[in-house]
Amino acid sequence: MNSRERINAALNHKTPDKLPVDFGGTPTSGIHVSVVYKLRQHYGLDKPGTPIKVIEPYQMLGEIKDDLKEVMGVDVASVSAPGTFFGYDKEGWKPWILWDNTPVLVPGKFNTDRNKNGSTYQYAEGDKDYPPCAVMPDKGYFFDSLPRQRPFKENELDPADNTEEFKPLGKKEREYIKSEADYIYNNTQYAIVGNVAPSSFGDIAFVPGPMLKEPKGIRDVTEWYISTLTRKAHIQKVFEIQCNIAIESYESVYNTVGDKFSAVFVSGTDFGTQDRLFNSIDNYRHLFKPYHLKVNNWIHENTGWKTFIHTCGAIKDLLPDLIEAGFDIVNPVQISAAGMDPASLKKEFGKYLTFWGG
Repeated sequence: MNSRERINAALNHKTPDKLPVDFGGTPTSGIHVSVVYKLRQHYGLDKPGTPIKVIEPYQMLGEIKDDLKEVMGVDVASVSAPGTFFGYDKEGWKPWILWDNTPVLVPGKFNTDRNKNGSTYQYAEGDKDYPPCAVMPDKGYFFDSLPRQRPFKENELDPADNTEEFKPLGKKEREYIKSEADYIYNNTQYAIVGNVAPSSFGDIAFVPGPMLKEPKGIRDVTEWYISTLTRKAHIQKVFEIQCNIAIESYESVYNTVGDKFSAVFVSGTDFGTQDRLFNSIDNYRHLFKPYHLKVNNWIHENTGWKTFIHTCGAIKDLLPDLIEAGFDIVNPVQISAAGMDPASLKKEFGKYLTFWGG
């Protein structure tokens, strides 16, 4: 089997020739840029000091080129839109150095400041005329969003404010996705995972609006989680807008690339802690499941793609609902969390789900 055949076999619950491997195929299975640098040095793929591209600046994930995939036995490649969590595109590369002296290349609008304590601040769209949107602590490895919650009046809350960052894919984005997908599909044997639409409802990475200069709506993390209980009708309106945009985006991508994708990254919203769910099953069924079902049904009815959800933690009790919501793949399978023994998960749910570790 080649890589694409191996992944597709596993996704269809058939035994492949060997265990498929993914590094870098999704936003939640990448490798930090400093580790990518060390791996390339270890395998003798670069001269010392050769910088690595930061292809996802929020988590500081490094580019995993085909030569590194080959020596590591990787079977998956990612296709995403050209944008980033911080509202600028992956272009105009320039040098930057991490605190551990890892040489990297960052997008041209990756503009930062460092305070006296060593923390590094990041700016939405690279615009320093606005307050920073994220911070990397001294000797940290990735950015955390900074709260920029504006005061609001309850009767003036507008669901459109919490969906400002979600827009249908434009011509530039579609052409970029097509170019990436066509190249990988026609010139490699990798299975492709698409990360191409805003269907991750309530993903706390998006809630603070790190890609917006002046985010409006409910943008504080604590206030958002409280709102999933106290403002359910409002959150449903937010999700409805986001859902319609996501389906429109999936439709435009399918019209662009067809079935070149083996799977699409539908959701990255976490529902578990180390020992239990932090969102009740009833609340999942009332607030999230209808939109997951709507998106997954569209994908299954109109494409050959499998649907991928990332959720950390002890989520065993939620798996029956994720199956009913139409998910095919669960990641990361956090086996250190309560109830997440891989053998028992496989025995109970393996008929319905592909477990994509990480």
